[in-house]
Amino acid sequence: MNFTLHQLEVFNKIVDLKSVTKASEELFLTQPAVSIQLKKFQEQFKIPLFEVVSRKIFITEFGEEIATAAKAILNQVEDINYKALAHQGELAGKFKIAIVSTAKYAMPYFLTDFIKNNPGVDLVMDVTNKAEVVKALENNDVDFAMVSTLPKNLKIETIPLMTNKLYLIGGKQFDFKKGNLSPKDMEQLPLIYREQGSATRYAMERFIASHKISTYKKMELTSNEAIKQAVLAGLGFSIMPLIGIKNELQNGDLQVIPIKDLPMVSHWNLVWLSSKNMSYISKAFIEHINTNKAKIMKDHFEWFNAY
Repeated sequence: MNFTLHQLEVFNKIVDLKSVTKASEELFLTQPAVSIQLKKFQEQFKIPLFEVVSRKIFITEFGEEIATAAKAILNQVEDINYKALAHQGELAGKFKIAIVSTAKYAMPYFLTDFIKNNPGVDLVMDVTNKAEVVKALENNDVDFAMVSTLPKNLKIETIPLMTNKLYLIGGKQFDFKKGNLSPKDMEQLPLIYREQGSATRYAMERFIASHKISTYKKMELTSNEAIKQAVLAGLGFSIMPLIGIKNELQNGDLQVIPIKDLPMVSHWNLVWLSSKNMSYISKAFIEHINTNKAKIMKDHFEWFNAY
């Protein structure tokens, strides 16, 4: 038996994604190249690792067992690489962070120089809603989280990063020439919400309830990006974070609609469990944030002050 680490990696990715096409995309390889490696790997076993039915790939029970062993081998190889870098005095290892979906427009700027300066650090960033972020933090699945609403049931440490401003947003089709929109005017607008569990959804519901606004039509979409596209198309209006619509505001495709008591302002925070045993990577990242936060804000988010 003479399989390679590359073949193990290819097979492991196919098992995870149940697709040769998706595996090729994640591995940055052509589909034929992935298929060839899979074929060569299968040739070393007399028992089928997978079956193809109606052009879909199904992993056999034997294939699942081999995949488990392959994953263990790949993890050990990864650990060897990390240890070699650590002995050379470099930071090395996995760095895991969970962020709410709107934070994807901000967090990369706080990470870029840190990751560039520490090539031995492998970043794993999960972008999801607030409920899932808090769950990952509570289960100690991540090193850090970035949230705008602090979890009340957890003992955490925090570093404030930046403000999060939420405005009522409409498409360029909306002709609004008077002063502030009234709550009664807002009742006539078709509103688009995020899904349950989203901090943006919670903030929007809180605003509507506090102003006793009765909405005549309500839509729900599962990402801020989907809501942005729906508002651009004129499908409705939404209370959205400013951070994700910079280009659309500046080119006039979206507009901030003035209404009393908006924007709602909260703060994005970097948070971690107080009880967490901090790794060298985590300690170095905290130092990076404390040292460079002001410069990052000046270089990338000064446009925020115009709204």
